[in-house]
Amino acid sequence: MKRRTWQRTAVQEALASRDDFVSAQTLHAALREGGSPIGLATVYRALADLAEEGDADSLQAEGESLYRACVSAGHHHHLICRSCGRTVEIEADDIESWAAGVAAQHGFRDPQHVVDVFGTCEACARR
Repeated sequence: MKRRTWQRTAVQEALASRDDFVSAQTLHAALREGGSPIGLATVYRALADLAEEGDADSLQAEGESLYRACVSAGHHHHLICRSCGRTVEIEADDIESWAAGVAAQHGFRDPQHVVDVFGTCEACARR
């Protein structure tokens, strides 16, 4: 575990205040707007460390890493609104069985996977 610094704490708190995935640049801008002198490189490092330790989820969207504070302990998946970015963590045992079955069918062992389901949330669909 990395050392707790004020910068890391600021990044973790800023990330926890959101319910969507966010880029390092967007989080950095929000921190700066709030008066923080934190640097962009520090935000990138803190987010990477949080993701590595399981305190943040990360995904790739259009070639960019996006991050979200991790709510669930352990392996989980996400429903993500393509419009507003709202994210819901889901447990999905069927996905685990499917991944293991497909891996075994092709002779692979110890399968690991990332599954994120994108759609449109109810609020955005009503607009």
